[in-house]
Amino acid sequence: MSVSSHNGFSCAAQALARTLTLASVVAALLGSSAIAASSTAPMLVRIPRSQGPLSSSEIYYANLLALALEKTSSTDGPFSIVPLYQSVTSKRLIYQLTDAANQVDVIWTSNSEEREKLMLPIKISILRGLNSYRIFLIRKGDQSRFNRIGNLNDLRLMKAGQGAHWPDTTVLLANGLPVISAARGELLFDMLKQRRFDYFPRGLYEIWEEQEVHADDNIVIEETLMLHYPAPIYFFVNKKDLALANRIERGLRIAQQDGSFDALFLSVPGYRKGYELIKHKNRKVLELKSDFPDQD
Repeated sequence: MSVSSHNGFSCAAQALARTLTLASVVAALLGSSAIAASSTAPMLVRIPRSQGPLSSSEIYYANLLALALEKTSSTDGPFSIVPLYQSVTSKRLIYQLTDAANQVDVIWTSNSEEREKLMLPIKISILRGLNSYRIFLIRKGDQSRFNRIGNLNDLRLMKAGQGAHWPDTTVLLANGLPVISAARGELLFDMLKQRRFDYFPRGLYEIWEEQEVHADDNIVIEETLMLHYPAPIYFFVNKKDLALANRIERGLRIAQQDGSFDALFLSVPGYRKGYELIKHKNRKVLELKSDFPDQD
């Protein structure tokens, strides 16, 4: 993974991303060009919007999609991103993308063999590899237990918490790591607190914000270990939406080339922090096997 440093996003834009609704963030990012009146009807792109407060990751995904569509507006015409309130479970989102009603047009999630059969991935890693490195949320006071872990065999004596339908669950189980699962990911924080399992592996792009939210529950970040396995997160569309997939891929390639992809990526404080952690790797890295290589 290589990410160069750019200064393309202002502090004002970052403040907007923290405070505005998803629709407002997209409009603020792009100005009026995304939804301006035109002789050509804009391409409507429906995306999921969670019911609760927006996370920095949810804002980033929407902004990156908007950036890709904006990069191709001169060749493919105007567009309008429409956030729809949806269930937060990945299984439900996949159904809403792939069923006959086709209720959303684009979702973002980690890859798996099963998901590639159901949906069409745009194989550009939208988190630049951050999801392939995991560190743990643990209970305050348990750090000494993890200090004694020297290899995967030691870690196999503990239980991880994961979502029931997450591809990561399959990866952990395939590597012999015991897993306690929940249907909805938000339940896992309370399950960790209640000692249902020992550690909750989280991507380097999300763990900092999550730990702050759950700090009052005595949940902290483990200090010594890191899991690594290829787990790219992609944009996915319905298999019939070849034109949309092609447009998103072309837009992302342009954004990579002109530096605006990296500028957006590095404008998110948690992403910068995760990237710095990968660069310095002052943790013991435990390698897991996965069926999917990282892309780009």
